[in-house]
Amino acid sequence: MNRPSLIAAVVMMALSAGAFAQQAGEEPKKEPESAKAPATPVDKLLVTDQAPAPNSKLPLDTPAATGSRLGLTPRQTAATINIVDRETMDARGTRDTLEALQGVPGVIADSPPGGGGSVSMRGFSSSQITQLFNGIDVGYVIAAHPVDAWILDRVEVLGGASSFLYGQGAVGGAVNYVSKLATRTPLPNDVLVRGGSDGAWQGAYGGQMALGGKDARHFIRLDASLQGWEGYVNRTDGRTQVLTASWLADLTPRLSHTLAYEWQNKDHQPYWGTPLLNPTANAQFDPGLRFTNFNTADGAYEQVTDWVRSILEYRASDRTRVTNTAYFYDAERDYRNVETYRYTADNSRVQRTGILAQKHGQTLMGNKVELAHQGMLAGLSSDWSFGLDMSRNKQTRYPTSLSTIVSTVDPYNFTVENFFDIPGVTPATNPDRDNRVFIQALYAENITRLGSGWSLLTGLRGEKIRIDAVNYRAVNAANPAYFKRDYEPVTGRIGAMWEFARNANVYATYSTAADPPSGILTTINFGAIQDFDLTKGNQVEVGSKFDFLDGLGNGTVAAYRIERKNLSMPDPDNPNVSIPVGAQSSKGFEAQAGVRLNAAWRLQANVAYVKAQFDKFVQVVGGVAVDRAGNRPTGIPERVANLYANWDFLPGWSAYGGVRYVSDRMGNVDNTQRFASYTLLDAGLAWRLSPRATLTVRGRNLTDEVYVASGSTQVRLGEPRAWEVALRTTF
Repeated sequence: MNRPSLIAAVVMMALSAGAFAQQAGEEPKKEPESAKAPATPVDKLLVTDQAPAPNSKLPLDTPAATGSRLGLTPRQTAATINIVDRETMDARGTRDTLEALQGVPGVIADSPPGGGGSVSMRGFSSSQITQLFNGIDVGYVIAAHPVDAWILDRVEVLGGASSFLYGQGAVGGAVNYVSKLATRTPLPNDVLVRGGSDGAWQGAYGGQMALGGKDARHFIRLDASLQGWEGYVNRTDGRTQVLTASWLADLTPRLSHTLAYEWQNKDHQPYWGTPLLNPTANAQFDPGLRFTNFNTADGAYEQVTDWVRSILEYRASDRTRVTNTAYFYDAERDYRNVETYRYTADNSRVQRTGILAQKHGQTLMGNKVELAHQGMLAGLSSDWSFGLDMSRNKQTRYPTSLSTIVSTVDPYNFTVENFFDIPGVTPATNPDRDNRVFIQALYAENITRLGSGWSLLTGLRGEKIRIDAVNYRAVNAANPAYFKRDYEPVTGRIGAMWEFARNANVYATYSTAADPPSGILTTINFGAIQDFDLTKGNQVEVGSKFDFLDGLGNGTVAAYRIERKNLSMPDPDNPNVSIPVGAQSSKGFEAQAGVRLNAAWRLQANVAYVKAQFDKFVQVVGGVAVDRAGNRPTGIPERVANLYANWDFLPGWSAYGGVRYVSDRMGNVDNTQRFASYTLLDAGLAWRLSPRATLTVRGRNLTDEVYVASGSTQVRLGEPRAWEVALRTTF
């Protein structure tokens, strides 16, 4: 189905729902308050508590749909759930979706151009972390390429194996980006204007209106933002535009519908990294090339995405709710780059290779229906959630690549060409393969309160996954004209919690996951799945969530162990065929706390430690099997720590500070490359010009630390010291 026809279909769904209500004889008149907002836990699926002040107490008592579909808060859930709310993002000056994750315990995130939004947590990374948009898995890491954070209401992060909630993947955790939606709560118009270092600027607006005055039953919200930058690396300018629009309609006292549309557009010249000096095992780079870009003169990454969601909610009673969500996603991506740079043997010149022009066309459509019910089980309070999710995900890629050397240049004195001026380069117009992933999933959750402060939380998900792929390139044994594969994973969770004192508990939980042995289902090739089942993962976690200082502060602690078996990787001698390599595990500890010390001081801190390793890993190098067991996976730091503080030192004046530490990481599986640890210092000063306007000056990486954000034999260096001034006003 094409985009206009689906949008029309969703609009018709909204109109038909209203017609159904009219035919049922339920006039869409103003409902009584008792029917409009029943004070029940089921209602928490829609209504959230007011968040604490930024960088103070943790939002442990705000319902988080990412950890459970039962309307539970993080405190009530036997698992680690972190919420980065809108107020916190504003206080920290969050610019894009990945920056929103930087303060979450143990999480690091970067955006290598070919890897989209790459997230690492609990010893796992990339496709082993599921990234969701409003609870929907797009099934492709590059789909999480960072975009403007203005459209986000919050970000929720669930630690550890969690396929039982959202399907295959998520052995290391799940990240859910939750967009702003229309609400029944009056909201002011909101405007942000920002400018800063390296030509950065932003203009953003958000507002909501109610149609019908006091008796309004229709609410419309619009949020839009434009950003631009020149980039801290040469020739890395870019632009993003985002728009979200939603319409909430109370069709009857018990039936409501939300139609939501999002549009995201990003166009920028990518920075693919700085080459390591030889020998690359020393992981040394020339700091004089910190701002040098070896990409072609008109290198490009372009992405346009459209989201449509139709959310129909019916409150059968104060204890029962049915929700139907129809969704459609369409994305077009376009790359044109020279991506690979290596020093010559004497480190005097840089060789530029890796010519790739590629287009992506991806569409996802699906529907899920969910039932939430508060009830009793054997005389005990017992809440249930049931769901059915069906989707079709199709992706077609159009790659055109050349392995020839583009040029060998003096890294301090060179010129680059336009992409299509490279001999032999042609536009990417021929597809290589259609990957179609069909998923049918049934899932259920339950929480039963056993008495004496004890509760039992369980979840189960069964999926039927089918992969169909059509090959448009040369047909051979490794690339047949057509292939398919079926999987039927069953994953689950069981957890117990004991509230031994008011606002203090301990818990233990066991959960499982299943994900592809290598790669991603929407792009996976025949060799990666012909002889391999989904990998199996599991996690054991124990922890506690508690208040302290008479409720002025709260905190969480958690210890866990994760195992993932049946790993595979591409054969170095034949990339179209995968070979088994073994198993991977991690064990770690996380702790965090937030406290409002007094009217002036707010503090929030967290620390995470993880020991990640390959338990079994035999890598073929030059035809020889080499044992990598005991080595640390690439890009995984053992320690991550964050500290944030706010000081309201005068009426209308506030100072902000943040410190982030990331320990060393390995650049390859044989652990011969080690990237140094780094510490980043941020600070800001906010002046409330009036009750409705605030001026903020903010500095990032104030010590101008030179550090590796991600990479292997070529590395992406992180953002240097930068400044910005922002004006936020409401009216």
